[in-house]
Amino acid sequence: MSRYDAYDPFARIYDRHWRFFATNVYPILDHLVLGKLPPGCAVLDLCCGTGQLAAELSRQGFLATGLDGSEAMIEIARKTAPDAEFVVQDARNIALPRRFSAVVSTFDSLNHVMSLGELEQVFEGVFAVLEDGGYFVFDLNMEEAYRSRWRGSFAYVEEDHVCAGRFSHDANDRIGRLDITLFAPKGSGWERIDFSLTQRWYEESEIRGRLRKVGFEELQSVDGNELIAEGASHEGRMFFVARKP
Repeated sequence: MSRYDAYDPFARIYDRHWRFFATNVYPILDHLVLGKLPPGCAVLDLCCGTGQLAAELSRQGFLATGLDGSEAMIEIARKTAPDAEFVVQDARNIALPRRFSAVVSTFDSLNHVMSLGELEQVFEGVFAVLEDGGYFVFDLNMEEAYRSRWRGSFAYVEEDHVCAGRFSHDANDRIGRLDITLFAPKGSGWERIDFSLTQRWYEESEIRGRLRKVGFEELQSVDGNELIAEGASHEGRMFFVARKP
């Protein structure tokens, strides 16, 4: 199975404009799981992006490891969080020697897994690398997120790049799509890059069912709007917490 490399051309722009989410989400993770863990234990940031959350985990005293399928993301992450360990690997095929007290995955990263069978593969990999009694916490965009937030467009115009994106979703196929056009300096001119990022949404019952099938217990799901502060609009974001027996 090939690694998930769709974010490679987007890594630098993602790091510039979306790195804030890790700061917002840490108190939520602390409330749901991290506050229950012993100091200095090992935590895996699954689909870690450019490393902001891994950096915060390290600052809080955890032994942080970040895993992402994008080599370009990991290159930035190693500079963002020099105290953490990073590996380029696909979340659908986790193979790590270390065991972890918790695995976290945030910013709807697992919505990029485009089939229920592959999502189950992610869950199996997480279960395998967790210690007995370990926690798995992740957020997902549910259907309401795409109906309320995946619409319209955005643009960033900076001295060293121009990035424009357009959101859309297909309710029948349960797929969200972000089409991006990026202009970046190259030589004496500018290079244009066009690419698309896709997500899929799942029913809560499907997610819980696959977690149970893999062997997780003590399942909990929490509406993100009840947890995310600072007045941000996160309709349809749900946090899931599961525990390995």
